[in-house]
Amino acid sequence: MGASDSGSTADKLDSPESATLVLRPFGQEDGFPTVQRLDLVRAVRDDLLGLVDVREPADASQDWAAFSGRVGSIAFRQDFSSPGRVDLRQVAGDPVVGRIARDVAALVTAGSWSRLRLCANDVCREAFYDTTRSRTRRWHSYEICGNRSNVAAYRARSGSRAS
Repeated sequence: MGASDSGSTADKLDSPESATLVLRPFGQEDGFPTVQRLDLVRAVRDDLLGLVDVREPADASQDWAAFSGRVGSIAFRQDFSSPGRVDLRQVAGDPVVGRIARDVAALVTAGSWSRLRLCANDVCREAFYDTTRSRTRRWHSYEICGNRSNVAAYRARSGSRAS
């Protein structure tokens, strides 16, 4: 649900076509999302990006409270009809935002929230899941943003030596 694509600053939720593609994994059905849904998704995205970008977990309590308030209209009911399974079925609220909230809850519950990062390329800032053991990945794509960053740093160093 990134705000930009590989180096451009275009918001993927600005065009109905790209917004539909971005939201489809979260339950967006055929047809374009409504203006109300897009406004809510943008607000939820901003909350989550703030939480991913937080430097100190202790500083995040207000951000988590804001996110909780934003998804407060979402309600789930437990379904125990399958042996050995519990499924959460959404019974109230926007279904796309409900899926986002459920996925966030799953990451937090699994202890994986800290693996979410924002690309170190200030122009990109794409969110990604850090799968490295050391949890030190910096770019959403090394081939795109990492390489650009390293080339820019090299040119900056080379240019300062030539002067």
